[in-house]
Amino acid sequence: MKIFNLYIFDKYGTLMYYAEWNRTKKSGLTKEEEAKLTYGMLSSIKSFVRIMSPHDPKEGFLYYKTNKYALHYLETPSGLKFVLNTDVNAVNVRELLQQIYSKVWVEYVVRDPLWFPGTPVTSELFQNKLDELVKQSPIFGIRNI
Repeated sequence: MKIFNLYIFDKYGTLMYYAEWNRTKKSGLTKEEEAKLTYGMLSSIKSFVRIMSPHDPKEGFLYYKTNKYALHYLETPSGLKFVLNTDVNAVNVRELLQQIYSKVWVEYVVRDPLWFPGTPVTSELFQNKLDELVKQSPIFGIRNI
């Protein structure tokens, strides 16, 4: 299993943070163009799920899967959107997203007196703690044999 990349957006669609790990194919777009495309797709999928769901979608859109990758989604009550792309065999990704939010985002961004909401995250401590959490995850970089 592999983790490819992570996007963190605020409630307005501003890219707050981006990281990648095992991503081998580049899109040919700039990071900003790719983020806008990703955020637009998320908005469209969320709307589609809300309209088409035969049940009340309490949690709404959580993930989608193609034959090459899976996109996992977590939205916090404050409107932060965490998007993690993995290979199709990754499991317990929602738990990892919740840990990224509670153990890394809240601890090293929200509580950082030098960070202001609405601005991209540049803290090296946040980057290091995120990298450490992701690389310790059972999802990270393990190949199926």
